[in-house]
Amino acid sequence: MKKRILAVLTVCMALCLLAAGCKKNVGTPEDNAVQDTEGQEDKEPEEERQYVFGYSCIDMENPYFDVLKLSIETALDEQGYRLITKDPGSDVNVQIEQIQELIDQQVDAVFICPVDWEKITPALEALDEAGIPVINVDTQVKEMGYVDAYVGSDNKNAGYLCGEDLVSQRPEGGRIVILECPSMNSVNERITGFEEAIANAGFEVLARADVQGRKDTAQSEMKKLLEEYPQIDAVMCGNDQTALGALDAIKEAGRDGILVYSVDGSPGMKSELAKPGTSAAGTSAQSPIHIGRTAAEIGLAIVGGEKYEKETYEETIFINRENVELYGTDGWE
Repeated sequence: MKKRILAVLTVCMALCLLAAGCKKNVGTPEDNAVQDTEGQEDKEPEEERQYVFGYSCIDMENPYFDVLKLSIETALDEQGYRLITKDPGSDVNVQIEQIQELIDQQVDAVFICPVDWEKITPALEALDEAGIPVINVDTQVKEMGYVDAYVGSDNKNAGYLCGEDLVSQRPEGGRIVILECPSMNSVNERITGFEEAIANAGFEVLARADVQGRKDTAQSEMKKLLEEYPQIDAVMCGNDQTALGALDAIKEAGRDGILVYSVDGSPGMKSELAKPGTSAAGTSAQSPIHIGRTAAEIGLAIVGGEKYEKETYEETIFINRENVELYGTDGWE
């Protein structure tokens, strides 16, 4: 009888030991040879964020802004990112509405060249409230406190180069007209640089006209000025589109001996410089290709939380009748 009871107890103890040996994760982690890996499979790496940027310029009819857009777009596309382009057509109210559309689309950053450097402020305030970074390109906004970075040309020097050449071409001085655009700070700086270069050199400013940077407006205003003033020695234009409009008016009027200066270095203006007997005298060339690529790099640095330059000024070069063949006429610098 005792032997039978002892045998039963032995079997029970063996079963208990076997059950204990089958348990997992008993005691502290150090006590367990096997860890529970349920739910801890290797996770797939998170997919890289696809940034979307907005682009709002002055007017896409101006080839400069089209090339600038293409340069930005190409640089972003190389990284797999997208650019949404808005064309306000030189209307600041439309630009403000379109920037709100970009905000509603939740873009990650916006490249802005303002139609009006002062009136664009409400759009900048809206972007700031939405927490969307602003990369200001080409022409500065007035309220730079809303801007994360600026990329453009040394506009004052660009205008100075034009004035410097005029002084060398007309050392005795002369009568000039200025085709400007007060709403664009880039143009304001170009005109300022030009006026500084010709100061005390015997030049008289006959008239100034706000042509809004547009070719058709410039042609119309220049036609009136030619009718009003029988002697004009030179015309300083805020950009190449303005100069091309002025040149058309001068050709139409059959006037000779007028020197036309501008800023941009567009293929259109360089082609005019290459023509024999042209009134085109020179253009300070800027590079929308370099500006666009630099702006894109800075935009990517901003959204990526990397270091970047707050202000970048690209150099300008002066192209005239003597050196235009060196730079070519079929592209931008």
